[in-house]
Amino acid sequence: MAAMLTDKVLTCVSCLDEVLLGKSHQIRLAVTCLLAGGHLLIEDLPGMGKTTLAHALARVFGLQDTRVQFTSDMLPADLLGISIFESSTGRFVFHPGPIFCQLLLADEINRTTPKTQSALLEAMEEGQVTLEGTTHALPEPFFVIATQNPLTQFGTFPLPESQLDRFLMRIALGYPDPASERQLLMRGGERQGGNIMSVLTPDELLQARSDSQGVHVSVDLIHYLQRLVQFTRDSDDFSQGVSPRGALAVLRCAKSWAWLHKRHHVVPEDIQAVLPAVIGHRVRRSDDVSGQSAEFLVEQLLRQVDVLSSQ
Repeated sequence: MAAMLTDKVLTCVSCLDEVLLGKSHQIRLAVTCLLAGGHLLIEDLPGMGKTTLAHALARVFGLQDTRVQFTSDMLPADLLGISIFESSTGRFVFHPGPIFCQLLLADEINRTTPKTQSALLEAMEEGQVTLEGTTHALPEPFFVIATQNPLTQFGTFPLPESQLDRFLMRIALGYPDPASERQLLMRGGERQGGNIMSVLTPDELLQARSDSQGVHVSVDLIHYLQRLVQFTRDSDDFSQGVSPRGALAVLRCAKSWAWLHKRHHVVPEDIQAVLPAVIGHRVRRSDDVSGQSAEFLVEQLLRQVDVLSSQ
């Protein structure tokens, strides 16, 4: 039964490969993020397929999705909902906002103000929304896939560290390779995402999440992960190290990556595969507050920390 579920998830991956050409690694990272129960931040230039990937993920996993275009004049109530007084009943009635869905596509999240960005914090961390002293549970599962334009573009607001930390992964799609772009041009710009059928149900996705987190991790692999995390805290190249929550995020994603590749135990390559996407937005260079060199930092980290302890 577990093997059949893995095969269905791999079928989802194959469907996504047909939608976003030449981005197999990024697609597997995105699927791994959902299997680990986390939220995904996709950062890249406009026109790279960020929104297409988010819609396609919702379709193959059978999730009820809502797309919200974030703008500079957007208010928290536009996202969360509002209570309106009804004279016929003499009481306030809560009208849920678009966040009450299974997958929220927060398009261009950094084009809205930090006040509205912060409205997502409780929802992303606890799966609920509290308004006027009343807590409203969000559907299960609940994911946020946010797209973000580079901060060098006009009209963007940087995401606060507390908001960034709520995203389990951050990925970038980049330009397609020549062969994939040629195939895209041959299609004539035809959108493939609308042809995707649901492969999994939300309940099966929840079961896959549970199964993936049951993958075995050896003590040696835990020690390897600890050395990686400690290096970010001790090295002068890092202005801030990976937090315990960040370390747990790497572990969750490594388990899901191993499960996706039909392994019953985590190997060092699983940690190395997910590490850049999991901690790239959680670390900073000590001499670069913009964080643009995070990829270089992670590459340096993987080179300098041995898989096996020298002690």
